[in-house]
Amino acid sequence: MSTDISQDSQTVSAVVTAAARAAAALVPATVELVPGTPVSDPDNVALPPGATQAVSAGLSGEVSGDIVLVVSAEVVEALSNSPVGRMDVASALRPALEAAAATLGRVRVASERLEEPVAALDGMRDKGMFVAVPLMAGAEHQATFALQVTLPTARTQRGSLDLLRHVAMEVTVEIGRTRMTVQELLSLHPGEVVELDRAASAPADLLVNGTLIARGEVVVVDEDFGLRISEIVTDAAAQELGSRA
Repeated sequence: MSTDISQDSQTVSAVVTAAARAAAALVPATVELVPGTPVSDPDNVALPPGATQAVSAGLSGEVSGDIVLVVSAEVVEALSNSPVGRMDVASALRPALEAAAATLGRVRVASERLEEPVAALDGMRDKGMFVAVPLMAGAEHQATFALQVTLPTARTQRGSLDLLRHVAMEVTVEIGRTRMTVQELLSLHPGEVVELDRAASAPADLLVNGTLIARGEVVVVDEDFGLRISEIVTDAAAQELGSRA
């Protein structure tokens, strides 16, 4: 039994470290950030020097939970004095959170917000599997990445959908995304084409409240855009969640 628990802990730490590495690549820093030693005890999580802000967000999709990124005062100052003016810390760090979530599968990030670091980490207690990873620039501690995830059962997932059948929710269609540096954004001009990360023949995603529900083909209906559904992914995701749980 103890051997199984140890192996599970090592697996979770490896997954969270991979997520932290993906986030580290998109945290504003003068040098590359490298994940340090994972910590699974919320009471022993080290914070960057002078850290006063953390970005928290919820996770939904194949796994649910919470994600927190605590950044140093140096990173906050760099965002406050960017070439395009003062940048919102939560919005600027959302790509880092999304990159981390992408390593977990079909997982969405929603409702990112600024919090005090200790309060953000306390909010992750006793909810599920917890791991925190320091992000280092050499010997300097620049950020702390923390993840708490819960794998719900398929029955719980379907039951939740049944309760929401008559609730009106926002539906969006996403045809693709891209990431650009501040320099590239500043160089944009009317008529320029921004290339997305999806081929023209690839299906578009149908999202409900940030959760992937279906995929399909973009069509035109009476001079308005529409989506012809080609794949429903909700049932498959529920079955996969049940097998993992």
